[in-house]
Amino acid sequence: MKILYFAWVRERIGLAGEEIAVPETVRTVAELAGWLAARGEGYARAFENPRVVRAALDRRHAKPDTALAGASEIAFFPPMTGG
Repeated sequence: MKILYFAWVRERIGLAGEEIAVPETVRTVAELAGWLAARGEGYARAFENPRVVRAALDRRHAKPDTALAGASEIAFFPPMTGG
């Protein structure tokens, strides 16, 4: 799965994106965030408060309980404000 990181999520992880083989046991956006958080210090910092990290699956906003099945890309980013 292609994973993209934006804004401070990218800064904390140190990558703009990566290709990862996600374990079959990781089935939702929230489970993926938790799995990523266990990969190292930067990931742990990026996902330390998962309630403030937003996600998009195949370029559509996704809730934490959204299933990953069939998705080819997920993006993680902080909440955005408009003006």
